[in-house]
Amino acid sequence: MPGSADETGAAGLRPLLFSIAYGMTGSVGDAEDIVQDAFVGLTRARQAGTAIADQKAYLTTAVTRLGINYLSSARVRRETYVGDWLPEPVVVPAGGGHPGPAEHAELADSLSMAFLVLLETLSPVERAVFMLREVFGYGYPDVARITGKTEVNCRQIFARARARIAAGGRARDSAAPAPARRAEGEELARRFFEAAAGGDMDALLGMLAPDVVFHGDGGGKAQAAGKPLAGRQRVMRLVVGLLRRSRLLGVSIRLAWVNGQPGAVAYDAAGRVVSVVELDVACDVVQAIHAVANPDKLGHLGPVSDVARLPQR
Repeated sequence: MPGSADETGAAGLRPLLFSIAYGMTGSVGDAEDIVQDAFVGLTRARQAGTAIADQKAYLTTAVTRLGINYLSSARVRRETYVGDWLPEPVVVPAGGGHPGPAEHAELADSLSMAFLVLLETLSPVERAVFMLREVFGYGYPDVARITGKTEVNCRQIFARARARIAAGGRARDSAAPAPARRAEGEELARRFFEAAAGGDMDALLGMLAPDVVFHGDGGGKAQAAGKPLAGRQRVMRLVVGLLRRSRLLGVSIRLAWVNGQPGAVAYDAAGRVVSVVELDVACDVVQAIHAVANPDKLGHLGPVSDVARLPQR
């Protein structure tokens, strides 16, 4: 679009802006809308004669504050959500490539599903402060400017949010360099899904942590575990059963990189998306499994299958 903010060079900020918006919302579509709204706001401000010296500061502030507003209205919807709530998956094909929804997985890789679920325990402002500081490395003066809080207040908010996050989860295993971690993760995912498809219980058990948890998000619209399922034996039986039923329905599995973790996308015989599975890996074993089957959260990946849909009343 002639005269748009993109033509000024701000388009290079889209991966960062998307990742901030996605970290705030957990939704690919809503994150894209928020980023677009921020660019529209920048263009309109310039057309009105407003001098904007720092595009990055303007856009990150706009995206963060739009994300805070989004969360304030989304909280009620999530309190009435049917079953486990998981974020919309950001997917990159195994071995590299680009995600379906555009160029935005670069920084979103640091936002695993487990981490995003933990962020749900924070208030909108706590989430913004924690994410800007912890994930994106902003200093407190910038966090204060972006959120409209004082620097002292931001330090207090961050400390409170970090304590809550630490109480609810564990740190990710990031000791290995990213390329090595990715290669090892994809190899583990390959062995995991092969063992599950072949019913190799012993091999599968060896890849699961003793306290592994399975989370399934069907949103009341697709078949999914109604509540988290914990324990190596129970999760193993569930996964083997799911893969066995999937084969009978003609569903195939393709390895993928999901939210910075190894996983897979399931497709029906017509090539439509059935579900996305993320394996939360640490210490060389699967600590948690996150499976998204809610069709409303898969449309950004392509046509969505109806093989797992529940009849709607």
